[in-house]
Amino acid sequence: MEEILYAPWRTQYVAGERTTGCVFCTITQTPQEDEEHHVLLRTQHCFVVMNAYPYTPGHFMIIPHHHTDALESLDPEVWLHITALAQKGVRMLKESFGAQGVNIGMNLGKAGGAGIAEHIHLHLVPRWERDTNFITSIAQTRVYSTDFETIYRRLKEAVPTYLA
Repeated sequence: MEEILYAPWRTQYVAGERTTGCVFCTITQTPQEDEEHHVLLRTQHCFVVMNAYPYTPGHFMIIPHHHTDALESLDPEVWLHITALAQKGVRMLKESFGAQGVNIGMNLGKAGGAGIAEHIHLHLVPRWERDTNFITSIAQTRVYSTDFETIYRRLKEAVPTYLA
């Protein structure tokens, strides 16, 4: 018997308006829309933004302002800044968000699984024992047990303590 799991949050992703050009460059170029884009932090080299279609609550990304699809050509100073923010981000997810673990990763290139292959980005995905993420692999469906806006506000409040 086939089970159907209703996932209304995916409607915008599947049927929503497509951004022309690079979505990450759009975010970089529109700081006046940070709340709408769910940006947690902007620095000289990059920005930290909630993943609009997250694997789990609290999933965010660290993205360089510089548009590139090649990690190997990224300025080493920018890469060091991104990794320093990742280290602080892990601490923030564990201490202020209660994550028991964190997956960190980059999917480089379309063949590497990148959904937005033209602009590199580093994912930080909070995890908990017995979370339900197996369903992503089995049914290409996400289980998101809490309100996205609430999570954004909660992490945004923690940013000055952890990421600044």
